[in-house]
Formats: sequence, structure tokens, C-alpha cells
Amino acid sequence: MHLCPLRLAPASALLALLAGCRTDAMRSTASPTFAEELAFLRAHRETLELVAPDGRGRIAVVPEFQGRVMTSTTGGADGPSFGFIKRELVATRTLSKGINPYGGEDRFWIGPEGGPFSLFFARGAPAQTLEFWQTPALIDSEPFELVAHDASSARFRRSARLTNFAGSEFELAIERTLEVLDARVALAELGLDASGLEAVAFESRNTLTNAGTRPWTKATGLLSIWILGMFQPSPRTTIVLPLSAPFATDLGGLVNDAYFGKVPLQRLKRVRAAGGSALLFRGDGAQRGKIGVAPGAARPIAGSWDAARGVLTLVTFTLPAGARDYVNSTWDPLQREPFRGDAVNSYNDGPSAPGAAPFGPFYELESSSPALELAPGAALEHRHRTLHLVGPRAALERAAYTALGLTLDEIERGL
Repeated sequence: MHLCPLRLAPASALLALLAGCRTDAMRSTASPTFAEELAFLRAHRETLELVAPDGRGRIAVVPEFQGRVMTSTTGGADGPSFGFIKRELVATRTLSKGINPYGGEDRFWIGPEGGPFSLFFARGAPAQTLEFWQTPALIDSEPFELVAHDASSARFRRSARLTNFAGSEFELAIERTLEVLDARVALAELGLDASGLEAVAFESRNTLTNAGTRPWTKATGLLSIWILGMFQPSPRTTIVLPLSAPFATDLGGLVNDAYFGKVPLQRLKRVRAAGGSALLFRGDGAQRGKIGVAPGAARPIAGSWDAARGVLTLVTFTLPAGARDYVNSTWDPLQREPFRGDAVNSYNDGPSAPGAAPFGPFYELESSSPALELAPGAALEHRHRTLHLVGPRAALERAAYTALGLTLDEIERGL
């Protein structure tokens, strides 16, 4: 795909005036508080509350949902809840076809999703379309074992066997550790000044081991660790994927914007950014679309700015230097390059067909490990960290520019 350099559309005087008049405080919203979401989860599923050293940053974790971080907050029990939770699904024990989108800001998946070595289409499926798509129960509806936990961390494990579209079997062992971090330390590691900000930072450390007796090779397909976060959309949410490629660089083969039909230009733009360039993508939950960035253009960070609620979200992840083989999750069994996939993705939910209900709606920030060529007994770890920041606009402005290379005004005007 080729994305030509595009000029930023000029902001209207009215939008500029409104931007200047917005309060610096967290925007009022009808969204539940963290305490309300935690109480709801505990009414239906075993749920852990993990607390940061400052006592304010918190996450809610459901072991039954593969040790999934369901939501988080910066402000203690009465603080805002940031994760998307599909309450009607959490409250029932009935399983859905295709996927059970319970929600969650950090969930464990395994790739590839599509292609000749897909894990989401059964061997012999007549087509790789939504009609035949099925998320493996291992990463959808089956629990992970809670091994240990304390006030700020929890560790999970699971052994399993998976079969891909080509008929290859994989015996694997999964270990997953979640931890709520000291947000000030996490911000400092990104070169961010925490002054005036409230923040929560949490991390998942995910390990996949070849528990079988044969090596995993390209000839029979490879696996990858895939971490996805679902967040609440708004009409004024913009996703930011910073690129290592300068603005004038041709992105042919480095960006995929046609997973579920080509993303319209009014919903996806490339803009200049400090350190290179960036992709801006709508996170409104109103139109289904997905984009991905190959390792040759990716940076180990992604983010979003919800201008309606005043929330800056950052995601950082493992991006090994020199790694180029990533599983290709495009829904096409005839892929020519099954190991030329993406290191980072973003998905915006919406109806899959006219009149259909969305899965959420939500938007996602996702990261993947390289394709895993593992000998028996060998393992690979992938780390994925999520941060939410709220506070005065000036402080958020500094954080956005330092982390993503764009000011909040540039992000808001970009689409």
C-alpha cells in the first residue's frame, strides 16, 4: 500500500475557539467509575483488584478471561474507568459464535488470525470470511490458572494444543504476569514529566514456550504473542501510530489499511511528527476498520487522545531490533508472504455489514511479537505496557509531544 504525504486540514476558527475554552479537568462523562465496574465484574466473575504503590492507580483482572485486565483507573475507587466492558456478555454464561468480546485493556491472543497458517479458521473452512471465523477457545472463553498474586501483581499459566489452518499441531505453555507499576517511574522511563498529571501504568509480561517435541518452522507455520487492548470510543478520539519512517518516505508494503476493506482517507491520514511521521486513525467505534504497521516502519509505542474526556493513552511494547518476520494475519489463505505481517495494529469497531450490530463498540491498540521459530523447550517473552494520563491540558500537551511527536492540537486537527 502507498500512503502519499498528506497536508493537515486547517482547523476552523470555531473548533479553535472551543478547544481554547475547554476546561483542563477530566471531562464529565456518563461512564461508570472504577468502583462501579469492579462491583459489576465481581457480581458475575471472580475478579482481582491490583493496586499501584500510590494507591490510586488500579486495575481489575479476571482470571476466567485468560488473566485479562478488564479496566483501570488513575483516581482510586471513585476514579474514571478506562477499559471497554461488554456488560451483557460478562453477565451471561452463554457463549457467542466467532468471538466473546468481553472487553479488556490487555488480553492475550496468539497469531496469526488469517492466512495459510491461521488459528482462527478451521482446516477445510471454505473461505476466510466472518461467517467461518472462530476465535480459539483457549484465548476466548477458557480460563488461565491463577498461580500467585499480591497487592500489585498476578501470575497465570496455561498449557494447550492448537491446530492451524494447514493442519499443523502446536503444543505450548503460556505464562503471563500482570503488574501495576509506579506510574511516575513508568513516565520517567518515557522521558515524561509527571508534574500535574494523574496516571496509571500497568504491564503484561507474556511468555510462550514450545512444549512439544518438534521445532516450530516456517514450513508448517509459526505462532506469535499478540496483546490487544479494548478502550471506550468517542466521536473525538484519535489513534496515533508513530512511524520511524520520515514523512516523505514511500510506505508501500509497510502499512496495511485494507484488512476489512480499505479505510477511507477521511478516517486515516499520515502527518508529519517529531522523529518521523505518524498515522492518525479514528477511534470512534462507528466504522469497522483495521490498520497495521510492519516492523520496518513501526516504533515501540502507540497511543490515543480522547479529546471528549481528556484522556491520553499510551501503549509501549517489545520491538526487537532487526526482527522482520511477523505473522501475517490478513484473511487470505493464498497469502504470498505469511511472515510479512505487522508489529503494531489498531482496530476501530463498527458494524460488519449494513444493519449489523458492532462487537462493542470499542477501539483497540495492539502489539505482536515476532514470528516464533522455537526449538522444543525454547521460549520467547513479549511485554506490553499501558498508561493512561489525565490532568491539565498543558501537562498532557507536553506528554503527547514527547511520547508521540505531536501536540494535542495537531492530533485534533489531523482528521
